[in-house]
Amino acid sequence: MGLPLLSTTLCLILMLSQSLPSSSLLQETNFIDQNPTAYEILGDYDLPKGLLPQGVVGYSLDTTTGKFSAIWNGTCSFSLEGSYKLSYKSTINGYISKGRLSRLEGVSVKLFFIWVDIIDVKRNGDDLEFSVGIAGADFSVDNFEVCPQCGCGLNCDGETRKVSKIRSNLFVSSS
Repeated sequence: MGLPLLSTTLCLILMLSQSLPSSSLLQETNFIDQNPTAYEILGDYDLPKGLLPQGVVGYSLDTTTGKFSAIWNGTCSFSLEGSYKLSYKSTINGYISKGRLSRLEGVSVKLFFIWVDIIDVKRNGDDLEFSVGIAGADFSVDNFEVCPQCGCGLNCDGETRKVSKIRSNLFVSSS
């Protein structure tokens, strides 16, 4: 007679435990809700959110090394003012520090007929310096207040937003 009572008690405990929310699940959910977005991470490092196109579905950040990754559900490309073509792989990687993204992988710009990788973005006051290695271009930080959208960039609602250049030549050596 003791065995049926024990098995009935165990069944009741199991049924009740499955119908009640787990406290560890609640803690995990609250923790996830408190995580900043990839765009907020950029802001924490004094970089504008518009460096990343809309649609980031995940990211990773190692605060010890600064290793940073952003993930989309696919590749992302768009044009700005019809002359600057940008392409983001489904995952971009690099290192983030105050005012800088370095050793970038997965972001390219089309120059004339070839695609070159943007490997470094550095904030210098109100300007952002983009480097493709031995050459670079500067743009006002104001150009990156809004996140571009994959496919249409900053011209998705029919309203064209101008990109203002600081240097007269795109990706001209700064040395």
